[in-house]
Amino acid sequence: MKKLVTQLLKTNPNIGFSIARWTLGLVIFPHGAQKLLGLFGGYGYSATIESLTTQMGLPSIVAFSVIMIEFFGSISLVLGFFSRFWATTLVGMFTGIIITTQLEHGFFMNWFGNQRGEGYEYSLLIIGLALSVVINGSGKWSIDGLISKK
Repeated sequence: MKKLVTQLLKTNPNIGFSIARWTLGLVIFPHGAQKLLGLFGGYGYSATIESLTTQMGLPSIVAFSVIMIEFFGSISLVLGFFSRFWATTLVGMFTGIIITTQLEHGFFMNWFGNQRGEGYEYSLLIIGLALSVVINGSGKWSIDGLISKK
């Protein structure tokens, strides 16, 4: 178990990897805050759970996980705390989003409202940033870096 935690916290102290981590966390945070707290025009926890389970047909554990990953995962990414773990959860979540809802709509996002749903280009960007964090760690100026030095 200690070896697994050590591997999760190990990081390459490069500022570029920090930028990837910060970007990922800052882009995902508003989505999580919408779903959990109702900020940024969101509906909050109860309404989001209701929407994800009834309208989208997700199991309640998946709906709950989406909210927790987006909110707590984004904060953890910004801080650089267990970044590899949270980035891995985002890779899984956004791969699922592509497969279940976006693939049928093609590559491009629905900028002009001329298709029935969103394409997967945004999700690919999230997956790419997250994979950079999974492979390289939190980068410079991270809680992971502080812990792994001890």
